[in-house]
Amino acid sequence: MVHFHREKYVPHGGPDGGDGGRGGDVILEVVPTLNTLVSFRYRTRYLANSGGKGGPNNMSGKSAPDLIIPVPPGTMVYDQDTGELLGDLIEPHQRLVICKGGRGGRGNQHFATSRNQAPRTAEKGEPGQEKYLRLELKLIADVGIIGVPNAGKSSLLAAVTRATPKIGDYPFTTLEPNLGVAQLDIDTTLVLADIPGLIEGAHTGIGLGTTFLRHIQRTRVLIHVLDGFSADPLADFTQINNELALFDPNLAKKPQIVAFNKMDQPEVQAKWSKIQKEMQNRGFEIIEISTVNRLNLDKILWRAVELLKQPPVEAEKPAEIPIYRAPVDPRAFTIEREENGWRVRGVAIERSAAMTYWEYEGSVRRFQKLMEHLGVEEQLRKAGIKEGETVYIAEYELEWVD
Repeated sequence: MVHFHREKYVPHGGPDGGDGGRGGDVILEVVPTLNTLVSFRYRTRYLANSGGKGGPNNMSGKSAPDLIIPVPPGTMVYDQDTGELLGDLIEPHQRLVICKGGRGGRGNQHFATSRNQAPRTAEKGEPGQEKYLRLELKLIADVGIIGVPNAGKSSLLAAVTRATPKIGDYPFTTLEPNLGVAQLDIDTTLVLADIPGLIEGAHTGIGLGTTFLRHIQRTRVLIHVLDGFSADPLADFTQINNELALFDPNLAKKPQIVAFNKMDQPEVQAKWSKIQKEMQNRGFEIIEISTVNRLNLDKILWRAVELLKQPPVEAEKPAEIPIYRAPVDPRAFTIEREENGWRVRGVAIERSAAMTYWEYEGSVRRFQKLMEHLGVEEQLRKAGIKEGETVYIAEYELEWVD
C-alpha cells in the first residue's frame, strides 16, 4: 500500500503503507481413508488464495492459508511438462509442497530514504508458482495375487475377504485391481490385491500389462495362482515370472507362494503330483487349493503372514550416472525482435514487471533502474531499438523513449 500517516497536529506524517500477506502454498497430503484418484477427474484446477492487502499505520495483510489437497496413499506425483518424479506419497499424512505461494508486496514504508522521504512507490505481491501434474496411483497391499487370466485370482480374493470382485468364466473378467482385507484372527489382518491377468508381452503394455504390473511393485509377497484346468500350468508359471522380470528385475526376487487351484475337480487332482514335484524341483513352495470348497485357504494366508515377518529383500539399485545441471541464473534474459517491437524474456525481469505498480511514478522509475542494473537497457540499445518502439515484457507493453 502507498499511504502517508494522518494524525491531528502531525502535518507531515511519514510513509506508513503496510505490506501484503504471503500467498498460500498448494500441498498434497496423504489421507489413509482414500483409495482412488477419481475426484481429480471432476476437478482439475486448484488455486490457493492470495494474501491480504496491506493497510495504513504499517499494518501488514494477513497471509493466506495453505491449500491442502487430499490424495490416497500410493500416489506418485510427476511434473507433466518435464516428466520428473516430484514425490512418492506412501505414509499417512505425508505432505508434498507442489507450489509455493508468492511473498507479499512491500508498502511505501520500505522505500523512504533521506533524499526521498515521501515515496509514492510500492510493490505488488510476488507471482505464485504454477505446475501441471500427472498423478498415478499404485495400490498398497501386503500380498499381490497374480496369474494368467481366469486362473481364479478374483475367486480367491472373494473367498478369503469380503471383497466383491466381478467373477466370470472368461478371460479378463477383472479389468482393474481389487483390494480386500482378510481377518485371520483378532490380531492378524492381510491386505490383498487381485492383479488382473497377465499375458505374454505384458511388460511392453500388451493387455494393459504395465498398468497392472506397477501395482505389484508395492506388494511384499506374491500368491501365484495356477489354473488346474490349463493345458500347461508350468508354462503359464514360467510366462508370468518372465513378464515380472522383464518389467522390473526386483519383482522376480519377491517371495512367491504357488497356489494350484481348482483341486475340487478330479481331472485337476490327477495333475497334482506331477506339478508338485516339478515346482519343488524349481525351488518354489506350492500348496493345493480350491476356492469352491475353501481347501487350504487359511493355510496359504498364514504362510503369507510368515513371509511378511521376514525382512524385505532390498532392491538392488542400478548405479546412478551423475548428471550435471547448470544452475539457472534468474537474472539472465534474452531479447528477440518481433514484428511489432522487441520481446524481453527472463525470470527476474518478468517477475519484477508483475510486481510493479505502473500507476505510481516512483514504482515505474524503480523498474527502469532495474532494467539498467540487469543490463536490459544496454542490450536493447546494442540490438538497435529506436525511439517509439514497443518493448514487451510478459503481458506488459512499454514504449521506448530516449
